[in-house]
Amino acid sequence: MSGHTGTDSDDDLEVISGGEDPNHTFELKSISPKTPYPPSRDELVDQDDFEEEEAFGEMEAAENTNSRKESFMLYTPDEERNVVKKLDRRLVLFIALLYMLSFLDRSNIGNAKIAGLTDDLRLSSDQYEWLLTAFYITYILFEWMTLLYRVVPAHIYIALCVASWGLIASLQSVANSYATMLVLRALLGIGEAAFSPGIPFYFSFFFKRDELALRTGLFISAAPLATSFASSLAWLITKAGASIPIAPWRLLFLIEGFPSIIVAVFAWYQMPDSPSTARFLTQRQRKVARLRLRKENGPKQQARKRSKLDFKEIGQTLMDPKCYIMAAMFFSCNVAFSSLPPFLPTIINEMGYSALTSQALSAPPYLFAFVVVLLIAYLSDRYRSRSLFVCFSALMGSAGYLIIAIAGWKRASAGWRYAGVYPGAAGFFSAITIIITWTINNQDSDSKKGTGMVMLNIFGQFGPLLGTRLYPDRDKPYYVKGMAVCAGFMFLVFVGSLVLRMILARANATAQGAYHRIQAGDEDADADARLVEKGDVGDRTDRFVYIL
Repeated sequence: MSGHTGTDSDDDLEVISGGEDPNHTFELKSISPKTPYPPSRDELVDQDDFEEEEAFGEMEAAENTNSRKESFMLYTPDEERNVVKKLDRRLVLFIALLYMLSFLDRSNIGNAKIAGLTDDLRLSSDQYEWLLTAFYITYILFEWMTLLYRVVPAHIYIALCVASWGLIASLQSVANSYATMLVLRALLGIGEAAFSPGIPFYFSFFFKRDELALRTGLFISAAPLATSFASSLAWLITKAGASIPIAPWRLLFLIEGFPSIIVAVFAWYQMPDSPSTARFLTQRQRKVARLRLRKENGPKQQARKRSKLDFKEIGQTLMDPKCYIMAAMFFSCNVAFSSLPPFLPTIINEMGYSALTSQALSAPPYLFAFVVVLLIAYLSDRYRSRSLFVCFSALMGSAGYLIIAIAGWKRASAGWRYAGVYPGAAGFFSAITIIITWTINNQDSDSKKGTGMVMLNIFGQFGPLLGTRLYPDRDKPYYVKGMAVCAGFMFLVFVGSLVLRMILARANATAQGAYHRIQAGDEDADADARLVEKGDVGDRTDRFVYIL
């Protein structure tokens, strides 16, 4: 989308090796750009076929000298920082915008409810719950579409997803019956299932393992930001709706749904399919973007990328018990994650506040969650740890829901229950961010990462089927049972994180021992060698280590 038509100074630089001499160094040589900037997407793909072999030839030459210094001189730290900054500004922030629109269209039904949806369509409590459930049923059934990020060019795939959910969300404004709204909610689940669950997998095409938590945090934090924005916008629309002939809830669906259709056009041109097709990067920066991932995806993995999906690796992931533990944790988080946004305005309303005030008071807890998610994601990357931050987030979320439940049970003031919303929302948003990142981190190929995300979401998204049914009208105004259930599930996330940490630590210790015995040429290391070949330990020269 850049209007830049000339060449960047970075285009004129190329790394040249000094030959076979083991004492050689790398130097920068001035060259002329081969293609005008920005090149077409097809030109970038054709160019990548040639430069991929050239770049990894340089990498192997550097590694053969046994010199880490020469290997890293393929690019400078400043070059890498500049590439990451550009990816953050042009890719991550745009994806966060798309997810904010996605979450806005998913969760604004809670604001629509107190703006008159249930009265105008004459919905019972059970029918409203089925509107929420219908979304998650199709969302679960179409989770497999995450794998399409590796099959369909991302700029086409993402643009179609955004356009589809924007159109469906807008059509909710003309629904005139329960049946129509039910169908639209189910179709909305398909459109969003195709997009949201695969974004962390898509990010792994561009970022290192220890960079993913913050980027996933920026992406996930768009959800609380969207919810706070939705609450503020709903307050304005509800207030303005009294003076116009359109029902406030219809206006709400239209105003919050239609912008996605417009943004889909920009997504077609903005989204790169891979580092090699990022038109906002210069030719040199695209090369650096590929080279910096060589320790994440070595030459063998690069070869596997060309074949799109490896069904043998998909089968191995489906048999991995660690993936099921992660999915169970995600399920528990989603019980809380799915229940609060649609019901929070109603819960606040039942505390005794007016409909307008309830819309306004729904925003601050999510702004707090937005800040906490980014902080925890940053610290998780900074200290290269996942389990400890999942544990902290889970306990924070559990404590928040417990405060709300106890305050309701004791018939305490509304202030106590409202205060508990803050740690509750911050806890489950933060835990989900790190769990998603942890899943991507601990798979060593794209096929495994994609399959891991599909498993995480298919099993995890059964949580909303329970979460959206925890607040029936018969439990108002305190909803003690629903809050207590959410507190219990968040505590299970804490337990699951500790169990998974112990399993991964044992696997790392086993792998390290086997690797050292093979390196030492132990005659009795046949079993260890089989572990290496199987992939449980990792390549002999680049052993895979789980992040705890």
